[in-house]
Amino acid sequence: MSIPKSPDPAKLVVGCIMNDKASIEPLYPMLEEAFGPVDMISGWLDFAYTDYYYKEMGSPLYRKVFTFKRLIEQDDLAVIKEKTNELETRFMTSGNRSVNLDPGYLVSSRFILATGKEYSHRIYIGRKMYADLTLMYSKKEGFKTLDWTYPDYASQIMISFLSKVRDKYLLDLKASTGKIK
Repeated sequence: MSIPKSPDPAKLVVGCIMNDKASIEPLYPMLEEAFGPVDMISGWLDFAYTDYYYKEMGSPLYRKVFTFKRLIEQDDLAVIKEKTNELETRFMTSGNRSVNLDPGYLVSSRFILATGKEYSHRIYIGRKMYADLTLMYSKKEGFKTLDWTYPDYASQIMISFLSKVRDKYLLDLKASTGKIK
């Protein structure tokens, strides 16, 4: 018999795509108001892996990734995605987004992104949202991409950043629960 147990809390990660780096100025305090203090921020990353967002957001596009000090419950991801969707609407002009927010979480074994789009590898998590298994982690290989991993999350610079996030997460987890993974 499988005995249910509570999952470990997770590290909240929010990726931001925008065409105007100055948009980060008003967005940053909104993210902290919604999710608490930020503890890690990536550098600016060029977002040239797809032209999917160009019609709506223009080009060139840039990505910056934020993580937050407070660990979250994994089952809060759908509500967090709703909140990031709300924040996106605050930055709309003429019906188009100027900021795209990709919330997800990281635990010791995987990195998950939230999405409103159903697909075969995405698991429904409630509130019209799905969890996308984006990267898996093994002690032997580190983060591993999957056939469906978005190219920007498969990039070496992103994997390097998320590896640092994972290291920080393990320290945070130990501090909050006493668990060592």
